[in-house]
Amino acid sequence: MGIWILNASVVQAANDTAAKHIFIDGDKIGQIVDAASGLPDTAGHETIDAAGKLVTPGLIDMHVHLREPGFEHKETIATGTRSAARGGFTTIACMPNTRPVIDTVDTVKYVLGKAETEGVVRVLPYGCITKNELGRELTDFTALKDAGVIGFTDDGVGVQSAQMMKDAMREAAAIGLPIIAHCEDNTLVEGAAVSEGAFARKHGLKGIPNESEAIHVGRDVLLAEATGVHYHVCHVSTEQSVRLIRHAKQFGIKVTAEVCPHHLILSDEDIPDNMDANWKMNPPLRTPRDVQAVIEGLVDGTIDIIVTDHAPHSEEEKARGMQLAPFGIVGFETAFPLLYTKFVATGQWTLQFLVDKMTSLPAQVFGLPLGTLETGKTADITIIDLDTEQAVDPAEFASKGRNTPFTGWQLKGWPVRTIVGGKTVWAN
Repeated sequence: MGIWILNASVVQAANDTAAKHIFIDGDKIGQIVDAASGLPDTAGHETIDAAGKLVTPGLIDMHVHLREPGFEHKETIATGTRSAARGGFTTIACMPNTRPVIDTVDTVKYVLGKAETEGVVRVLPYGCITKNELGRELTDFTALKDAGVIGFTDDGVGVQSAQMMKDAMREAAAIGLPIIAHCEDNTLVEGAAVSEGAFARKHGLKGIPNESEAIHVGRDVLLAEATGVHYHVCHVSTEQSVRLIRHAKQFGIKVTAEVCPHHLILSDEDIPDNMDANWKMNPPLRTPRDVQAVIEGLVDGTIDIIVTDHAPHSEEEKARGMQLAPFGIVGFETAFPLLYTKFVATGQWTLQFLVDKMTSLPAQVFGLPLGTLETGKTADITIIDLDTEQAVDPAEFASKGRNTPFTGWQLKGWPVRTIVGGKTVWAN
């Protein structure tokens, strides 16, 4: 028995959609036919009526934190993947800054095993660049690749040594995997909780300067040019970083980049005066000028993809206040509605642009055989209600994390069904 998704509205180009019937045969897309030709013979098959709904390839998020092992009070692979499914994501790539960090074959196997037995979406792990993310000694890249990692990063901390990063790039290039960089110069950020901008000045806080990110971006694109590695910049947030990445691409350096919804939508001028730590993330919210720069960078292709940097924390941790609370906000369950409401519903972006940045382009950047609705391809599919408006309610999240600055925001574009490999893993 297969599954027919009937009357699906599929993006054709720009804001144009066409009605299709999609047949799922096992874990593959078996047929896609024009709805104008009439209803297919559905006898013996499950049917899903998608009339009035957008149907896209399964969303792909290449930067997430599942917290397991070690921080299960924040999130687990089980709760994190359920949260991803509610957000329409079918494939997610998890960062290695767990406890223990993902720097050994055994830890990779643990994560993949948990994902297989308790997860509901596809989980792709990254491995650490350096042992224990201490920046002192490279991990065994070949062994980690053989165990199943898709790239190397010390996300959460920047690799401070240029020589260490160059050595890492050489190793990664030799085995054909990317380096994914959290760009941050530690000497410029110690003791700071927010960006060096209006909010910091108003409240007398030490600020995190834009240069703390851009210095590493500039250093690393030169090292990437020297080594030939695929270099990917995490959560770009500053005008200077965008400028450096754009320049590097113009010179043919193999650099790609990502941006998060919160850096596209919020600036430091939006942070409430009550010092709510649900507005604290790393990189921090920057100035309105930086927000405009990353939007322009995404639109012109300097920034390749959108990620969530889903970073759950407990309510107790976030209650410590802006200075002491950990950095990070959750993102799975609000990402598409936020971006659709802010940019597509207002006419700033086309629907195709947003869908591509969250499906086909992440797959292309990381060489994944996913992200398209095509006959014979994996049946990873997301069904989205573009019309119903509802408020963001953290109490309804599947994630253990409730740490979001978007509570109460009225949004459209909510995923209503997520299908992974032909199986429905979440439905509203």
